[in-house]
Amino acid sequence: MQVAAPDPGPAMPAVQHALRETGGWLPFERFMALALYAPGQGYYARGARIFGATPADGSDFVTAPVLSPRFGATLARQVAQALAETGTHAVWEFGAGTGALAAQILAALDALAPADSGGARVAYHIVEVSGALRARQAECLAPWSGRVTWHERLPDALEGVLIGNEVLDAMPVTLLHRRGGVWHERGVAWDAQQARFVWVDRPTDRRPPLAIAGTHDYVTEIHPQAEAFVRTVGERLRRGAAFFIDYGFPEHEYYHPQRAGGTLMCHRAHRADADPLTDVGAKDITAHVNFTGVALAAQQVGLEVLGYTSQGRFLLNAGVLDGLDDAPLAERAAVLKLVHEHEMGELFKVIGLAPPASSRGWVPIGFAQGDRTHTL
Repeated sequence: MQVAAPDPGPAMPAVQHALRETGGWLPFERFMALALYAPGQGYYARGARIFGATPADGSDFVTAPVLSPRFGATLARQVAQALAETGTHAVWEFGAGTGALAAQILAALDALAPADSGGARVAYHIVEVSGALRARQAECLAPWSGRVTWHERLPDALEGVLIGNEVLDAMPVTLLHRRGGVWHERGVAWDAQQARFVWVDRPTDRRPPLAIAGTHDYVTEIHPQAEAFVRTVGERLRRGAAFFIDYGFPEHEYYHPQRAGGTLMCHRAHRADADPLTDVGAKDITAHVNFTGVALAAQQVGLEVLGYTSQGRFLLNAGVLDGLDDAPLAERAAVLKLVHEHEMGELFKVIGLAPPASSRGWVPIGFAQGDRTHTL
């Protein structure tokens, strides 16, 4: 195989340039970052429709807020409790997608504390790196335009309730490959003969956080960027709480010997595939979250774990079924997808974090029953 920096052609220009700069090999973490976020070229930066209900609307995948407005309305009950218990008055959302979740939370919070009730209206802040998504969010959130502020990065100090729905899974990961008993870091190069990206492994001292039993070949991910992000949040969160919702596992499940192919997955037109090296920039690349790593990263900077459970149990605890008997059949079916263990209810998890001064004396309603913190 002839490996070289690519010539202009079918490869994504930002990746081409990076390969030329690095002598023809990119760590997968860098490749994934460019494929998703390169200005004007990356999947989240090119302005195409991403979130939707079906392939017919031109979207690639559905998220919980798109599936049912009850997701955001139910999450708002947890947000309202956390705001009250921590004495804060702002919500911060990371990666707000279409803006649907923000709209649902704002509408529900306004209903819980109407303007004529004398309560302070909650300010909403969105941290969003994609200019294309910021424009779509602004359109969706026009009714609350005076209360929503966008940021390209985290401020140095934070107070409020932080929300991240399907944010950690979109952070670039490092790929590790055990082959013949030797661990390698998996990277990307350009095969000039085939005119396509290819895998190229290099021996490494990096390891998964757990020893993987057996001698069989094994591909997996580690999450330095997501864990660094959680540490940054913890260092800057002075008062309040943070709730992250995503698909993933505790560490002992994530690095199970039978999970030999890892969790890396791509999404396009509501179909999944496991090849991130094709259609670069035109499809999502994602990996499951190691929630043990998230909890440890938070604890390293002084945060405490408020709770950890499945999305289904969290939403049930927070009252997602209230009034559902009188709802239309389609709405009831959507809620079942959110909570059923064979749908999103078990695959997705929720973890709550808070500084010590904001964590004492209350139990978040989402973790009132079925808390699994002991499994992390």
